[in-house]
Amino acid sequence: MNKAELVAKIADDAGVSKTQANAALDSLIEAVTKTLKGGGKVTLVGFGTFSVTKRAARTGRNPQTGATIKIKAKKVAKFKAGKELAGKL
Repeated sequence: MNKAELVAKIADDAGVSKTQANAALDSLIEAVTKTLKGGGKVTLVGFGTFSVTKRAARTGRNPQTGATIKIKAKKVAKFKAGKELAGKL
């Protein structure tokens, strides 16, 4: 499912226009992004938790040349499914 399909589904389920559904989805994405940038986490009970974890620096290998390269440490977004969502899968 892509964003357009999700917006259409939200609009149908909530009985709002696609424009309003798109604005709501954009607002959700922006709120989650801002919270994660600030180092916080977002928990949606029954759905899951978005959080940020630190990935340590490591060495890798260039697949074309085989040369060893250094990969910098960075922060990555993480999602852990909640119990209710995991149970439905």
